[in-house]
Amino acid sequence: MNIYISIDAEGIAGISDWGQIRTTGDDFAVGRRLLLGELNAAIAGVLAVDPHAQILVNDAHGAMRNFAPDEIHGEAEYLSGMHKPLYMMEGLDATFDAILFIGYHGSVGAHPAILSHTYNPRAIWEVRMAGRAVGESALNGLVAAHYGVPIALVSGDDATAAEARALVPEVETVVVKTSHGRFAARSLHPQAAQRALQLGVQRALTELPHRALVPRYETPAQFSVTFLTADMAAACLALRHVEPAPNDARTVVCHSDNLLDLFRAFIGMILITRPLVD
Repeated sequence: MNIYISIDAEGIAGISDWGQIRTTGDDFAVGRRLLLGELNAAIAGVLAVDPHAQILVNDAHGAMRNFAPDEIHGEAEYLSGMHKPLYMMEGLDATFDAILFIGYHGSVGAHPAILSHTYNPRAIWEVRMAGRAVGESALNGLVAAHYGVPIALVSGDDATAAEARALVPEVETVVVKTSHGRFAARSLHPQAAQRALQLGVQRALTELPHRALVPRYETPAQFSVTFLTADMAAACLALRHVEPAPNDARTVVCHSDNLLDLFRAFIGMILITRPLVD
């Protein structure tokens, strides 16, 4: 079995403040420990199903160097570092049997949703696809769909679970905390969260052949991105597949028959708007 793990931070039990998940934060050491606990629990779940599984962990949060590699459980490979071409989905290809999204969070605008945002809260106001607001699960799912790899499990808060089921109704979800606002959540004890996650991964991978878990998108696929300012939207018009939205200077529309091209265009938007946030 070949398993891909994309791990974020905002959806980890016990995390409710940016200071816990930024490298310069006062409580980063605490947040880092909580991340490691849930990552290792997910890996243990994989190995309980297949002791010889190959596992790739893509560190998908912030500076993307949130783990001490020698503390990661088992023999998982660790993909870390900034400026990855496919960002939160770097390293995925058609050789993988399943994807696990660990520590994911709700989209910008979702409420209540702890530390909600969509890639860059200082640039993106909203992303919409097929008539509804979407977050990182749906955007990253474009890569999963391109390669035909099922999303077996998503963990995070209750808002994350709802968004995941809207994307893939049969996906296994593990809710490790309930959001009470953007900066407050009621979490399971970390040990309880880790147990739940390990068991959830075991269930998801055991039932993998019997579930329809590859996300589906209308074709040609399309999404719109509304930025905080009009100059951000204008800068993104330099990208392929990107057009201005009618009657809205802050919004662009992106469409393509190729889902990977669509995702690459979105990542291009993230990189282009990063210098414009000030």
